[in-house]
Amino acid sequence: MYNLDDEPIVSDSFKYKDTYEAGRPVHERFDSFSLKHPAMDLGKRAKIFSPFDALKGFKDAIDAVDLQDMRKQ
Repeated sequence: MYNLDDEPIVSDSFKYKDTYEAGRPVHERFDSFSLKHPAMDLGKRAKIFSPFDALKGFKDAIDAVDLQDMRKQ
């Protein structure tokens, strides 16, 4: 992959440069891989990742600040 100046985005010392630059694999809709591993619809995908909390305690901290703001008013 290259930027607008035709310079490589990934340095030459990057271990997986060739794999990164190859991009994502493209499969035909009904090839053997796609039949064995069908794409997950977005609704199921969102359901799987929605409980993921990358910042533990962040929601609680935001709720505490909101509660303080509500008490000031």
